[in-house]
Amino acid sequence: MAQAQLLHIVIVGPCASGKTTLVRGLWARGYAGARVVAQEHSGVIDLWKMRGAQAPDVLIYLDARLETIAARQHRADWTAEYLSEQQRRLSSAFSACDLYLSTDDLSPQDVLDRVVKFLTNATE
Repeated sequence: MAQAQLLHIVIVGPCASGKTTLVRGLWARGYAGARVVAQEHSGVIDLWKMRGAQAPDVLIYLDARLETIAARQHRADWTAEYLSEQQRRLSSAFSACDLYLSTDDLSPQDVLDRVVKFLTNATE
C-alpha cells in the first residue's frame, strides 16, 4: 500500500460523474495522492496536468450521460449544450486518460472497486 500512497492520481469528468465520491473512497483506501481537478469549469484546457511541473501518474476520466447528471443533481435545467461545453473543456484529458469509466449504471462502490482494481494492476 505504500506505493499506492505515492501515486499522483487526477480525476476529471463532467459535473455529477462521481469525481468527489471517488476521491474520498480512494483516500479511505490509502491513495492519499488522489485529487479532483475541476477541468470541466476551466478554460485552461490542460489544467489537469498542472501541479507545479508534475503531470499525474494516473489520469482517470469519469463520465455520465445528461440524464444521469440531471437525476444525480435533482435538476431539470441541464442542457445538451452545457454538457457539450464541459466535454469540450475536458477533451485534452479525455484524450490522455489512463482509465475512462462511464458511471451511469454503476454504484459509487462499483466505481471505486473498478478504479482500485485498475490501480492495483497498474502498479504491480
